[in-house]
Amino acid sequence: MRMTLLRLSRAATAGLVAAAALTAAAHSAEAAEAADTLGSAAAAQGRYFGTAVAASHLGETDYVATLNREFDSATPENEMKWDATEPARGTFTFSAADQVVNHAQAQGMDVRGHTLVWHSQLPSWVGGLGAADLRSAMNNHINRVMGHYKGQIHSWDVVNEAFQDGGSGARRSSPFQDKLGDGYIEEAFRTARAADPAAKLCYNDYNTDGVNAKSTAVYNMVKDFKSRGVPIDCVGFQGHFNSNSPVPSDLRANLQRFADLGVDVQITELDIEGSGAAQADSYARVVEACLAVDRCTGITVWGVTDKYSWRSGGTPLLFDGNYAAKPAYDAVLSALGGSGGGGNPGGGTATCTATYTRTADWSSGYNGQVTITAGSEPIGSWAATLTFASPQRVQATWNAAPTWSGNVMTARPSWNGTLAAGASTGFGFTVAKNGSDAAPVVGGCTVS
Repeated sequence: MRMTLLRLSRAATAGLVAAAALTAAAHSAEAAEAADTLGSAAAAQGRYFGTAVAASHLGETDYVATLNREFDSATPENEMKWDATEPARGTFTFSAADQVVNHAQAQGMDVRGHTLVWHSQLPSWVGGLGAADLRSAMNNHINRVMGHYKGQIHSWDVVNEAFQDGGSGARRSSPFQDKLGDGYIEEAFRTARAADPAAKLCYNDYNTDGVNAKSTAVYNMVKDFKSRGVPIDCVGFQGHFNSNSPVPSDLRANLQRFADLGVDVQITELDIEGSGAAQADSYARVVEACLAVDRCTGITVWGVTDKYSWRSGGTPLLFDGNYAAKPAYDAVLSALGGSGGGGNPGGGTATCTATYTRTADWSSGYNGQVTITAGSEPIGSWAATLTFASPQRVQATWNAAPTWSGNVMTARPSWNGTLAAGASTGFGFTVAKNGSDAAPVVGGCTVS
């Protein structure tokens, strides 16, 4: 009887294991099939992909359709700021912010709260308070706003833009800084932790994306907070880029140094002015930097469509004024490992191939050439990945703009991105062998 029961137990266990394997495979297939939107592709990477949401546009069909389809996190664009939530001292109104939160929750989206303490968009009464009243008003504002949304907000931008631009690393002049001194930021975070212990508490700023005096001042503050037990969980990097302020080459290194302090990092207000392949490449590089840092938990673009962007003249978002996906959208989706093609020219399923050839060889190095060929549809841009054997080092590239993750190079066009159906282009590189003669492994070509 014992042997029979043992056999039955083993059979049942085997059946459960097989069923679990089938279920896992089915879920994996569903996830792979579903990874055709920004939110689903980011989720497959363990991140979120969100957008700023304006309550005033939630009555527009195309706006809502794009928001619901593509994003899994929402940040109220203006509705949670001080002038919107407490226009008169002690008088709170949450109707507009509630619209955004309720819509996000109905769609299963997380919500980022933005923002509790900021020098801008303050009602006039705040600036007229003396130090004691201002401290009381600041703490009351944090408690009332966070209390209203307790348990509903994933991350709060507790303090926003508290440091000056330029090379001083100094604090920005504001009613809070001028009257309460340096300690107001710590006080705001301690008050916020007590108000909602489950929410992630973030410091948020702009022009801190690369390593510079401003970002280093923020870094030193966060390091000090962590050493003294001041409750801070995350740092937000806004990511407002254009030709005069491009994506910094050390974005990834900067994110990593903050993550090494023991905080999460988030891209919180991303928009990149421009168009076409150049804009697409910049967006992709931001996504790749985030994916390369384990504690980069997500990305938020600052708006759904160019026509409502605060920088609309620079067409900085992933969808144009008619809600058509731009090449930048395809680049982001591809960088996240998703599949789609909403911005591809030609309207079909655009593809490309990458083939490698060694064009020159000598004892200490070699030259390689990769040929990119468009498929049956024209493409607006492309990206190809190559993995080089350690300890090889790429010394030079041409006709491509490379980015790196370890020994994996992602090459994108420096000028030769647009290809007609069936047309080809190429890029090359010089490699120092350093004792290894192995050929690089071509990971494939993706249309971006």
